[in-house]
Amino acid sequence: MLIFAKVFMKKIIVLCSLILIGCVKHAPAYPPVGGILSQKDLDISKNRTKNLNLIERTQIEDWIKNQDEVFYPMTMNYWVNDKNLAHQKRKENGEMISYQYDIYDFDLVKLYETPVQNKNKIFGHFEELKPVEDALRYMQKNQEVTLLIPSALGFGTYGDNDQISNDMPLIIKLKVL
Repeated sequence: MLIFAKVFMKKIIVLCSLILIGCVKHAPAYPPVGGILSQKDLDISKNRTKNLNLIERTQIEDWIKNQDEVFYPMTMNYWVNDKNLAHQKRKENGEMISYQYDIYDFDLVKLYETPVQNKNKIFGHFEELKPVEDALRYMQKNQEVTLLIPSALGFGTYGDNDQISNDMPLIIKLKVL
């Protein structure tokens, strides 16, 4: 009888545990802001970005033609004023770098009073605009370059909610410290 009571108690404990687990309130799942996008919505967004990129590339190339300085296209779809940048030794993840940059619009208006500055950042462990990180991987100490960046590689559709508006191509003057 004692064995039967122990088995019965174990079954009751297991059953109660399962009932309690089943009663746990799960956090509700919500769709993304604005709802779930259909394939049609995704295609429209993709085409909008593609068309905007083509327009901006043409505008940037026209802007370059009117400059005294020469700019060279990089494989990532931005331009730089250093012809040999992509041919310099590339830094790998784990290497450290200190740098700063100023951001301008294409009217050469400086968008922020103080430069963005980062010291002792390790490649592979910091978030930066992709063209800035790409250029930094090829730059040497004290080297300065100017980047011309389409909005899709900058702050994109939403801007930075401060000085950089939506869909704004940028000029970035970058220096390795």
